[in-house]
Amino acid sequence: MPSLLSSLYLTASLFPWVRCIKAPQQLSGGRAILVMSPLCPLLLTLALVAVPGARGTCPVPADLKREDGTRTCAKLYDKSDPYYDNCCQGAELSLEPGTDLPYLPSGWANTASSLVVASRCELTVWSLPGKGGKTRKFSAGSYPRLEEYRRGIFGDWSNSISGVYCKCS
Repeated sequence: MPSLLSSLYLTASLFPWVRCIKAPQQLSGGRAILVMSPLCPLLLTLALVAVPGARGTCPVPADLKREDGTRTCAKLYDKSDPYYDNCCQGAELSLEPGTDLPYLPSGWANTASSLVVASRCELTVWSLPGKGGKTRKFSAGSYPRLEEYRRGIFGDWSNSISGVYCKCS
């Protein structure tokens, strides 16, 4: 096994983004271990945040506009995926500022799994038709995986939106 550890160290030394791995250390009994710098998780997190597009293909909130240039308050998407690059795709429902839909259009109730809210806007959602059930406010930003946002103790917001109100300042 020492040759495998040595090759891992050599690979890590050739690529600067994995330099947080130190040389293999020998333990008693001839065993060797790789030692990771305590800064490695921090460096990995910073690298993922700095990479453009690391949060998927969702549009930037400031770019939510219709083709004629008028403002869009929010967009709901019916596709989500464990991979952020595959989120904010599929059918989309655009909401203009001031949109108040206690009942979503046919085919959209409990369908949205990604959403984007425009800059200086806020989207309020309900889990039941007629603005009933649980409620949540989404401020300006991209939300590529609504399953990451809790709806009570046992649920999340993916495929759970039945009513919306969108306002912009």
